[in-house]
Amino acid sequence: MRKIVVQEFISLDGVIQAPGGPDEDPSTDFPYGGWTAPFSGGGTEAREFMESVLSPADLLLGRKTFEIFEAYWPDHADNWPGVMDVTKYVVSASFDDDRVGGSRWPNSRLLRSVDEVEALKRAEGPALKLWGSSVLAKALFERGLVDELVLMTYPVVLGTGKRLFDGGAEARTYALRRSVVTPAGVVLARYEKAGRVETGTVGE
Repeated sequence: MRKIVVQEFISLDGVIQAPGGPDEDPSTDFPYGGWTAPFSGGGTEAREFMESVLSPADLLLGRKTFEIFEAYWPDHADNWPGVMDVTKYVVSASFDDDRVGGSRWPNSRLLRSVDEVEALKRAEGPALKLWGSSVLAKALFERGLVDELVLMTYPVVLGTGKRLFDGGAEARTYALRRSVVTPAGVVLARYEKAGRVETGTVGE
């Protein structure tokens, strides 16, 4: 059984859109591309955390994020060791096999539905790490397919943009396994899926 790990740069109000640069994803007229840049740097612990986040693993991406990554990483692979070698799974109903198989990003594979993601999860293999891909991430949460959640939470409220949680996710608790706070106030945290949400009376 493979793990699915959702990894996101996220604002305090849950926005995950275009953290890397101004032109990364201007859809929906998003005006704040590159919003993580003012909070860079973080010391040894933060660097070790990010190295673990970027460690080689197969990638699971929605169509839009795949297009963004495909345009960028083949020309900047030295900044992400191993990114050219791992398998990249793109989930899209509009792509065809020739489009993905002929990608300039080698080892890319097409999945057409979340059902195919679930079948892939049941197989043996390395973890599947999802970046960005807000629509796909929401679908995975709704189906209860997410095993780990890595959030890099930045101390900024954006007020607009694509959000990670926008209704529909399975009610579920997650156990904190590691956390680091950078000098700039970025909270780096890794969570593992735990139990069901339980209700009770305050003070019990």
